[in-house]
Amino acid sequence: MGEIGFRGSRVAARGSKFAVRGSRFTIHCLTPLLLLLAIGCTAKEVPYFDSVNDWRATKDRFMQQSSDSPIPPERRASFPPLSYFPIEPEYRVPASLTVDRSNDVIEIPTSRGERRPHNRVGKLSFTLKGQLLTLTAFVEVGQQDMTHLFVPFGDLTNGTETYPGGRYLELERTATGIYDLDFNRAFHPFCYYNPSYDCPYPPRENRLPIPIRAGERMARTGH
Repeated sequence: MGEIGFRGSRVAARGSKFAVRGSRFTIHCLTPLLLLLAIGCTAKEVPYFDSVNDWRATKDRFMQQSSDSPIPPERRASFPPLSYFPIEPEYRVPASLTVDRSNDVIEIPTSRGERRPHNRVGKLSFTLKGQLLTLTAFVEVGQQDMTHLFVPFGDLTNGTETYPGGRYLELERTATGIYDLDFNRAFHPFCYYNPSYDCPYPPRENRLPIPIRAGERMARTGH
């Protein structure tokens, strides 16, 4: 995966479209916020487990040290490392993108009761746990950076093991239409940490009928 995304809040506190879309943590390799995360974008090939652990450690540093962190300044120094499910390679699967040429726009509801328009870029098809599944990839209407795809998703862990509002993946656009769908890099939106952020919820079409026990999970003690 070339990018480090945490659209954490598709964007955050409305004035800070910080996105892991810029991850709204939007943390893709092109956002300023990614100075800290850029190492993960340019580093030479490393073993898979190491690359995921490095990605997670980078995000912890961001949460604890960056001025763009969703954690209030007075809490950053004591903010604990994020909680994750164990890394499971089976949750990293290839996905094929079928491009949507209809220019269809969907208004996705957000955590603050708004509706944010997104273009459907296409549908990602993949097999996980023996099931053929799909997720729609989006780009926010008006977004300048078209090199990253936003993939919000819900699954059967929401509300018990993960944030009730779902989680996010961000993918770097490819020329082949084949994507590395790695749920070990799934992350919570910023509104999980700070309600002042405004985060899109996964639309119905992106609610998976299985539990995804990979990626970021809720801390047992809460944040």
